[in-house]
Amino acid sequence: MDEVLVRAEELTRTFGLGEKTTAAVQDATFEIMAGQRVALYGPSGSGKSTLLHLMAGLLPPTSGRIEWPAIGTADRLRPGPVSFAFQGLSLLPPLSIVENVALPILLNGGAEEAAMAAARAMLERLELTPIADKLAEEVSGGQAQRAGVARALVGEPRLVLADEPIGQLDRATGQRVMDVIVSCVEQTGASLVVSTHDQVVADRLPIRWSIVDGRLATGVVIRSA
Repeated sequence: MDEVLVRAEELTRTFGLGEKTTAAVQDATFEIMAGQRVALYGPSGSGKSTLLHLMAGLLPPTSGRIEWPAIGTADRLRPGPVSFAFQGLSLLPPLSIVENVALPILLNGGAEEAAMAAARAMLERLELTPIADKLAEEVSGGQAQRAGVARALVGEPRLVLADEPIGQLDRATGQRVMDVIVSCVEQTGASLVVSTHDQVVADRLPIRWSIVDGRLATGVVIRSA
C-alpha cells in the first residue's frame, strides 16, 4: 500500500490583521505519497513558498489540518525525514560550506567522518568541490544556493522540499542542478516537491500542481514517471 507522507485538509495560512489580512494559502487539500515527484507551479507571490513551509512544519496553519502519517509529528520532521532547500540564502556563517552540508547528518547523530565524506561527495556532484572549505560569506549567491540544495539531499530524507532551487542560477547550471536533484530522489526513493515559476523546471517532474492567489489545484499529470 502506498504510504502517505503528508496529508492536508482545507489548509489555510493568513498573514496580517484585520483589513490587512492576506491569505497566502487558501483551503488547500492534498496528499503527498511516497515516491511522488511534484512540481508546484505558479507565478511569484502565488503562495508557493508558504505552502512548502507548511508542508515542512515550519509554519503552523491558520486553519485546516496537516499531518505526516508515515513520518511523524511536526516537531520531528527536520532534520530527518523532511529536508528543505530554501529559496533565500540559509547557510550558517560560522561554518564552512562542507560543514553546512554535513549538518543534517551530524544533528541526527551521524559520525563526523561519515558525515563529512557524504557532504564532500554531494558537493562534488553539484560541482562545488573548489569551495568546500570556504565560509558562506566567501562564495557567490549561486554557489550558496547550490550548497543549500546539497544540504537538502545529503541526509537521504524521505521528502525533499525545494523552493525555487535554481532561481539564482543560469539556465545551464540550473539544469545540471535539477539533474542531480531528480537523480538523488530516484536513487533513494524519496518524494520531491519543487516550487517554481519556470515551466521548463515544472516539465522535469511527472506531476504538476498549480497554485494561483493561494488556491491549489492538484493532480495534473504532465507525463508518466
